[in-house]
Amino acid sequence: MTAQRTRVLSGIQPSGTKHLGNYFGAIKQHLELQHEHPGEAYYFIADYHALTSLRDAAALRASSLELARTYLALGLDPDKALLFRQSDVPEVTELAWLLATVTGMGLLERAHSYKDKLQNGIKPTVGLFSYPVLMAADILIYDATLVPVGKDQIQHVEMTQDMATHFNEAYGSGGDLLVRPEFRLSEAPFVIGTDGQKMSTSYGNTLPLFESGKRLRKLVSAIVTDSTPLGAPLAPERCSVFALLQLFAAPAELERISSHYRAGIRDGEPFGYGHAKLLLAEYIEQHFAAARARKEHLLAHPDEVEAVLKRSAIRARQTARATIDRCKRACGLA
Repeated sequence: MTAQRTRVLSGIQPSGTKHLGNYFGAIKQHLELQHEHPGEAYYFIADYHALTSLRDAAALRASSLELARTYLALGLDPDKALLFRQSDVPEVTELAWLLATVTGMGLLERAHSYKDKLQNGIKPTVGLFSYPVLMAADILIYDATLVPVGKDQIQHVEMTQDMATHFNEAYGSGGDLLVRPEFRLSEAPFVIGTDGQKMSTSYGNTLPLFESGKRLRKLVSAIVTDSTPLGAPLAPERCSVFALLQLFAAPAELERISSHYRAGIRDGEPFGYGHAKLLLAEYIEQHFAAARARKEHLLAHPDEVEAVLKRSAIRARQTARATIDRCKRACGLA
């Protein structure tokens, strides 16, 4: 079997409040891809994967719905992209077992993410070890051809390619039962956190997407800067606030702000980091204003969110069922 069109696939962990790093690192690209490949963008909430670290049923349900609200508020169009819970398509676990029977232990032992988690003190479970197998099933069950990833996730797609090849060689009889996916390396910018490191929930240095008002200004004011006094020239290229402004401001506006930095003056008045932080808070507030309003609507109408998840899951299962039936017949299963 060969793929006839581009089908995009990505999974998102339902953990933590989504922040600017999540948005510019992945979500923004997902929303753009739905327009590039309307009807062929599959996005799933990875609640099965979350079980390797989350042991709170109520928290998992709540975070899954919150993630769905976030995507819909930011502009995911259910008519152009599917958004569904991983667990609503049980066929993925069937394919994971079939893949496990042809996947060598050595391949899984080389997984960078598994080694990293062990080094960070996470308990080694079978689920954690076989995480790449389920991830491969997530991709292959939908005949996905394009998987947008960051550099740290390339290995997962390469492992998926290997598993698809092993399965096709074992059962394909000259044809491809599983479509070999390719990765698309994202051009996501490095989003700096309030402490100067990469923005990450685990570092506690994030700027949440939907904060506004005093709370947002307080978070922005915590961005670490140096001790250059008010009115003295500043170096924008070494400033975390300016790095974040680059994500929002148009080139001409950014050039104007840069001139304020270098002169230490704006409109004849002293200019400093505090002014830059207020400006950043304004940009963030304005950029996500419409999304905040949509999110408030979805919070008041949870049935709309659930309807999207269920409708998408029905369509996703149709694709998944065709794939698993094809593979099971090839294996000699009824």
